[in-house]
Amino acid sequence: MSEKALKVGIIVGEASGDILAAGLIKQLKKRYPNATFEGIAGPKMQAQGCHSLFDMEELSVMGLVEVLSRIRRLLFVRKSMLNHFLANPPDVFIGVDAPDFNLGLELKLKKQGIKTVQYVSPTVWAWREKRIFKIAKATNLVLSIFPFEKQVYDKHHIPCEFVGHTMADDIAIKPDKQKARHALKLKENEIILAVLPGSRKREVDTLLDVFIQSCLLLKSDIAELKVLIPVVNRQRKEQVDEYIQTHTPDLSIQVVIGHARDVMIASDAVLLASGTATLEAMLCKKNMVTAYKLNGLTYQMMKWLYKAKYFALPNVLADEKLIPELLQNDVTPETISKLLLPMLTSQNGEQQALIAKFETLHGSLKKDADVQSASAVANLIEQQP
Repeated sequence: MSEKALKVGIIVGEASGDILAAGLIKQLKKRYPNATFEGIAGPKMQAQGCHSLFDMEELSVMGLVEVLSRIRRLLFVRKSMLNHFLANPPDVFIGVDAPDFNLGLELKLKKQGIKTVQYVSPTVWAWREKRIFKIAKATNLVLSIFPFEKQVYDKHHIPCEFVGHTMADDIAIKPDKQKARHALKLKENEIILAVLPGSRKREVDTLLDVFIQSCLLLKSDIAELKVLIPVVNRQRKEQVDEYIQTHTPDLSIQVVIGHARDVMIASDAVLLASGTATLEAMLCKKNMVTAYKLNGLTYQMMKWLYKAKYFALPNVLADEKLIPELLQNDVTPETISKLLLPMLTSQNGEQQALIAKFETLHGSLKKDADVQSASAVANLIEQQP
């Protein structure tokens, strides 16, 4: 424990980063009780005492073309944060994910002698591999959440620590489905589909309708189907509620703020937007269908740029197709419902084999990430220039 009045700058761009950063802050506070944290923070970080200068939603945009419509505002926010940190230099700056926003900021701060950390490696293994040289110039340290990422950095002699993922530490290897159902006041024998259309407004606008239409097709085979939709905040709940009120689908639907993990554990299968939620569903040991729809121009560009075989995180981690992943024109109610039906109505050996693979992957990420990441940051802070 140190009495040092540590100043930490930290910026996240979405809910998944908020989870990682909150755990890191909690552990850093144990080492540096007098530390202060400020930047752009989500609710979990703010609950740990981090002061947020902008709403996290400002950065919650995904896609090459989609960013262009917000570019002026994003540049204003980044310039404002740069000026703030130059006027009030932190002992260390930590960019959590959001690499297109954070790396440019890190580069300028590092040039001014401020130590910088990128928590969550950009996907250099999947596309734009040459970014790794910009990362080297912008950061003193990269904290990677997946084991294969460190190998890429080691090859280029760039400081990187594999810390695992905090969700792998928080979720039991064998989650308690009955306990989750009890917590949500659900019946043990209900057939439940968890539906997560994304944390961003655009994702919900794009995917919610096709997801609900998929559920309606499923209902023709599963009359008693119950749909649970966990959302990240009140804005997303209002968005989902408005859709339901407008379309009044003939479904049993329950929308809840938060509790995504309990909803997934309690469910029989999960339908969700591609992203970090697929990792959480895997850790909850749930079979799933993941889907995504990009802006048309973004999709054409990504077809050319993206090198990896898979985009769903469970498939990327396993380097094999463990779960169905649907993109663009393949995202249809007919395809989705056909894939989900056997997941909801059978618990065969194939399902059990999948769960076993999920458990192995879970073990590979269970590394006490909050403590490991805080130790790595503390070591960097204590290094003499």
